[in-house]
Amino acid sequence: MAEFSVNTQRFDPYKNFKFRVRWDGRFVAGISKVGALKRTTEVVEHRVGGDPSTGRKSPGRSKYEAIMLERGVTHDPEFEAWANKVWSFGAGLGAESSLADFRKDIIIEMYNEAGQLAIAYQVFRCWVSEYQALPDLDANANAVAIQSIKLENEGWVRDPDVQEPTEPTL
Repeated sequence: MAEFSVNTQRFDPYKNFKFRVRWDGRFVAGISKVGALKRTTEVVEHRVGGDPSTGRKSPGRSKYEAIMLERGVTHDPEFEAWANKVWSFGAGLGAESSLADFRKDIIIEMYNEAGQLAIAYQVFRCWVSEYQALPDLDANANAVAIQSIKLENEGWVRDPDVQEPTEPTL
């Protein structure tokens, strides 16, 4: 297992508002919200015949929750292009989805207050299970139009090559 360096001078935890998402080797523009990375491991309960009345617990299957990505609606087609690989209206019988390249690995990067890369996670075999092109439109609202994709995935790991940066002194 990889060793992570520890900055004994840093007391404050990282903030959740400095981040970027990358796929296909480039950063995706305008992502304003990334859902939590969450893993759940099922509990397998069993009992040995000679045990009085107490059971034992051991880990079972692990599953990874889907990740929501949100951003303001723009002309950038990245969300729609990826969502269309799973299902494309009017593509013709038998060509509605692209099994060759509908999955992507993505990287989620977090930065410290100085803008230095602090933590990164690699998320594996993602695909779009839900796509919202437009939100509810409301002439009385004062808000940004948000689009979103829901990414199913098959796991994630912290990138051990990203070490805690030395904080600059200003």
